[in-house]
Amino acid sequence: MGVVITTLVENGQGEHLGLTCEHGLSFLIEKDGQSFLFDTGKSDAFLNNAKQLNLDPFRAQTIILSHGHYDHSGGVPHFLKSPFRRKEVELVVHPHFFRAKYSTDGARTEFLGNGFTRAEVEASKGSIRFAAPGVDEIAPGVYVISDFDKTHPEEKANLRFVFEEAGQLVSDTFADELMVAVETDKGLVLILGCAHPGIMNMIDTVKARLHKTIYAVVGGTHLVEADDRRMTSTVSYLKGLDCAAIGVSHCTGPKAMAALEKADGRFFHNRTGSSLRIG
Repeated sequence: MGVVITTLVENGQGEHLGLTCEHGLSFLIEKDGQSFLFDTGKSDAFLNNAKQLNLDPFRAQTIILSHGHYDHSGGVPHFLKSPFRRKEVELVVHPHFFRAKYSTDGARTEFLGNGFTRAEVEASKGSIRFAAPGVDEIAPGVYVISDFDKTHPEEKANLRFVFEEAGQLVSDTFADELMVAVETDKGLVLILGCAHPGIMNMIDTVKARLHKTIYAVVGGTHLVEADDRRMTSTVSYLKGLDCAAIGVSHCTGPKAMAALEKADGRFFHNRTGSSLRIG
């Protein structure tokens, strides 16, 4: 059961200096002859990087989007409009994915959401599939997890994140967030977009629902804005997690990255071009 998970784009430069980095995240998941994209960064960089890595992102018939922020979904229009696209594609998203998302400091508001609509996707021979609540096995051994249990009260979304509902700005608890769990011969690989609901909440939810060994965790942790209490508890939690590797990315932030790398040799910066190969 060979599985390869490649980071097509991330904030940090890896050893391959020909790849483009950007504030965003995108993974190509290859399992049992099938390909899946999880997030698409903010531009077409993930497509150009895939070419540089001798990978074909257009083999993927499924794009899973972790949440409705531009730096995770911005590459979708580039995928849909690419002349190299050969197949129809299905976008797997949460039912709340198309909410208009913003950041605000009270006086100033900035749009952070998707730059496309459901109608535009469908007009480009794409379809939308809303993930089933809780656990949705979209292919054998590929699980989309949502609606996370909140067992760690210190994991709260920053109050600057809001979405628009009935003409009002409402605090965003990121009910739309998804993650992916991929079954391998060595256990599950958990793949996170931004972990806005909290990485501890998300991992505990996977443990409670799937009852499977965790082999590795990769992706964003959104510790960049964490206070000292949350930082300390998260580092301690991850240090105690029974798994082989933890590759943190994107919104983890330099302070958390340094704390995690100091805590345990299993931690690494999962950068643009990094691959995790199992089996």
